[in-house]
Amino acid sequence: MQLLFSLALLLFLTLTAEAGDWCYQSQFTCDHQCKTPNLWNNADSDCAGRFQSPINVVTRKTLPDERLTAFKFSDYQKIFSGSIKNNGHSVQVQIPHGSTISGGGLSTTYKAVQFHLHWGARGGPGSEHTIDGEQYPMELHIVHMKHRYTDLNTALKDPEGVAVLGFFYEKSNSANRKYDPIISSLQSITEANKTTSMKPVSLTQLIPAEQNLTSYYRYKGSLTTPGCTESVVWTLFESPIPLSSDQLKAFSDLKFHDGKPMVDTFRPVQPLNNRQVFRSSTTAVIASAAVLVVALVAALGMSHLN
Repeated sequence: MQLLFSLALLLFLTLTAEAGDWCYQSQFTCDHQCKTPNLWNNADSDCAGRFQSPINVVTRKTLPDERLTAFKFSDYQKIFSGSIKNNGHSVQVQIPHGSTISGGGLSTTYKAVQFHLHWGARGGPGSEHTIDGEQYPMELHIVHMKHRYTDLNTALKDPEGVAVLGFFYEKSNSANRKYDPIISSLQSITEANKTTSMKPVSLTQLIPAEQNLTSYYRYKGSLTTPGCTESVVWTLFESPIPLSSDQLKAFSDLKFHDGKPMVDTFRPVQPLNNRQVFRSSTTAVIASAAVLVVALVAALGMSHLN
């Protein structure tokens, strides 16, 4: 009887462990039948929600929103020393709470908590969000929570408790030396759960110049890994970050928990389910202004001819 009880307990613990054993499609094998993205709802029921992320942004269906003004980045230029970790499904860097964002149509100030990345295989397509079906090589997520919260779990209970800034990467012919602190650290954290010190860095050096951050998309969504909590205000910037082919490939040298190459670390795009995606109106305004100037110049020219 005691043996049967022990076997039953072992089976229960195994099933319970497997319920949380989520993985990316690239990790699934006959020997490791983990829960791939289409089964994440078995790892966490919230992953079957109606407002999931990532999504494909269809630009012609986005609506301009005059409230989506320029962001105010506070202490983003502040240099900090920290550690970078291979957490088994990405690389993650914790951020001191001094850096904040406001404006940009946000309801309040949000403080930076951490950033992590999602990528493909050897520099191939790997971003989570797509723009008109285009998948970029990699995507950066800078995770923020409302300034009044002290931990991310509490913030996730607020329907708008978390704000994530998403940035795309593009291949360039030359290396982006601003990323040396991150790239040079990767060889020390190839194994899962490895952590190493990172050379001093600032958030400002990792993202496009502030004057290039006025064109972006906005929608309500979720975390892109289990538990898929639908408490995220998403901002996706149009201006991409350049990295060389070798820099992009360096991320594929990392390994998952099972020792397999850490590649294709993205969740497939999710149904929009009647959500509206908004866009900042800066680009449209600039374009309209340019057209107006051309028209005025032409009109003045015609008047001189007459």
